[in-house]
Amino acid sequence: MKFTRVHLHGFGYELPPRVVTSARLEERLATLYERLKLPPGRLEMMSGIGERRFWNEGARPSDGAVLAGRKAIAAAGIDPAELECLFFTGVSRDMMEPATATFVHRQLGLPEKCLVYDISNACLGFLNGMVTLGGMIELGQIKNGLIVSGETAEELVESTIVNLLNDPTVTRKSIKNSFASLTIGSGAVALVMGDAGGRTSAHKLINATYRAKTSFNDLCQGGQVSASGTLMATDSEELLKRGVETAAETWRDFLTESGWSADSVARFFCHQVGSAHARLLFETLGLDQTRNYETLARLGNVGSVSAPITLAMGIEAGMLKDGGRAAVLGIGSGINCLMLGIEW
Repeated sequence: MKFTRVHLHGFGYELPPRVVTSARLEERLATLYERLKLPPGRLEMMSGIGERRFWNEGARPSDGAVLAGRKAIAAAGIDPAELECLFFTGVSRDMMEPATATFVHRQLGLPEKCLVYDISNACLGFLNGMVTLGGMIELGQIKNGLIVSGETAEELVESTIVNLLNDPTVTRKSIKNSFASLTIGSGAVALVMGDAGGRTSAHKLINATYRAKTSFNDLCQGGQVSASGTLMATDSEELLKRGVETAAETWRDFLTESGWSADSVARFFCHQVGSAHARLLFETLGLDQTRNYETLARLGNVGSVSAPITLAMGIEAGMLKDGGRAAVLGIGSGINCLMLGIEW
């Protein structure tokens, strides 16, 4: 899928106020670690995540999305009245209905003549939002739109810890299915996209390449309700293997469709799951990992926020220069893979 007139006008992001280290989570699991004879430091060693961010109690996904949305609108230098659509793309939601996007729309004071709905696709929701909005802009259906996401990891992490502590049947083997749930963090991100519209921004979405391997949609499944709360079960080892396989196939298509060479890509921004995942991904794709901008160690896996907030923070840090190319590599449970090409 190619784009010729889709511009990235402004990013915004919001980091939650509470920093929670992996060591702190392990302290809470100390009795279980002792029973299973697990060494302290295992969580950070295996994931590469030193800390993640959590919101204060009572925060809703829309709250962070609103804060990020305001920053994106300001960065784009656009009048909110010019925004013709709004997509909320998080895994987390305020409630089952109405759409979380409606709460963001209301708090941002966007116009009534605005297409408003949620897009949900696990960790790829935001990138799917970029493709959806990009297609509408490409067709000339709208001129400007806003994509937001806000993830709230607190309940999942808390439920996982309580469940592990209260389940006497947990073994060194079975605890692996809960490992991924302890790597999750919270955050929010937003992006204004549009046509050129007289603006000087040359930052463009060039192409999107995607692949679905839904025969593996049982490898990571969240939403199970237990006495402890909402839980997620993940076969991390198999998900890593199958996800990277899918990414390798998608990357080959990406290079063909974009006409780029791997060496022409200045920076990579990825959905981040763990350090082992990143190493295997770049080894398998034959890419230079020093070109990968990472936020994993300090943010953890922020679901749908992960790849776009890494892109936003990388841009802020000057990782992309004028005329440079970037590839956003997204792999999500399902298994779905989506890769975006950007020219800065």
